[in-house]
Amino acid sequence: MKKTDRFILLCLLFAFFCIGGTLAGHAEPDSLTHHPIHHQIGFDIRPGYVLPTKSFFEGENAQGKPINTVLSAHLKYAFRFDKDSYLGKLYPHAYQGIGIAYTSFFNPSELGNPVSVYVFQGSQIARLTPHLTLDYEWNFGASFGWKKYNETSNPYNDVVGSKINAYLNAGIYLNWQLAPQWHLTAGIETTHYSNGNSNYPNSGVNTVGGRIGLVRTFGAEKTNPKTHPQEKALLQGSPFSYDIILYGATRRRGIIWPDERYLVPGSFGVIGFNFNPLYRVNRYFRAGISLDAQYDESANLKNHVAGTEHDTNQKQFYRPSFREQFAVGLSLRAELTMPIFSINLGIGRNLIYKGEDTKGFYQILALKTFVTRRVFLHVGYQLSNFHDPNNLMLGLGYRF
Repeated sequence: MKKTDRFILLCLLFAFFCIGGTLAGHAEPDSLTHHPIHHQIGFDIRPGYVLPTKSFFEGENAQGKPINTVLSAHLKYAFRFDKDSYLGKLYPHAYQGIGIAYTSFFNPSELGNPVSVYVFQGSQIARLTPHLTLDYEWNFGASFGWKKYNETSNPYNDVVGSKINAYLNAGIYLNWQLAPQWHLTAGIETTHYSNGNSNYPNSGVNTVGGRIGLVRTFGAEKTNPKTHPQEKALLQGSPFSYDIILYGATRRRGIIWPDERYLVPGSFGVIGFNFNPLYRVNRYFRAGISLDAQYDESANLKNHVAGTEHDTNQKQFYRPSFREQFAVGLSLRAELTMPIFSINLGIGRNLIYKGEDTKGFYQILALKTFVTRRVFLHVGYQLSNFHDPNNLMLGLGYRF
């Protein structure tokens, strides 16, 4: 296993251990209990269509056939908070838990049959009838067992560069209560697999499809009130919060030199800092701005080509100045706030920079997992100019 694969695995395992140890410890006032009481086990079947983002999926592979079908089976455990607890009163419909999935693309020799381990969360969007609701759910974790690109044994696979890849999934579905403690679910979803630009190739695998599942709940079915008269009282205090985040990662860098694409050998370090003030609009939503600073060891290498090694034909580079590899920007942030987890979205632009690689807009998608009331794990991904993969953002945060 390469260093980049081990790095991703260790970070994700760290996140899972922390989540497992603190699922019931999302920090809220101690005077109100928030132990999970409403447990459930679910099983999903998810057929889907593989988006043909590369010629490999269209038939330029060892089988000579399109790869356009995916099928996965999921086993999931989840819980809801006690309806009389702090979190149960604020988020009566929210559930969260841990799942495992087995996936087949019907081409095991070139893609493998990955197994995904993930955390997930969902909640109700709207109640349509007394026994039918429209819900959403997201999944985030790691997928293992991929067959990655190899120039001799797997040369056609130019989409997967790691044995371990991140797994991201989101969907909406109908939730029908068949009988007391039994629910049937059906809906649509989209999935993305990627190594976060930590290895090459990193085109990723994208699918869209459907899902159908059966959920068995344990314990008394709790009543979910339509109104929450205690919300204003529970949310007393300043609506402002301030998040400080430190993160790091490794990444690969490709350049165009002089007119051809070239992959720079080795991995490069990334270190970053965010200061993110947020205003609480309501219990579900926060918004604000963020001051973002990042040092990227691979930035603007193409301006410092030193020559080519005669034996290996590899390019050599001078080290760019710190000024060329450091950038500071401002971003607009929106955050979905739920028990334990918050999903943060950002669109920003570097204002202090030097060089083409740090010029322009960047986009951020991050998951915050609260280990205590103040401390959270931060797992994010940054894009450049709305389409180019940039780097992972794996770190810790503190909320004032």
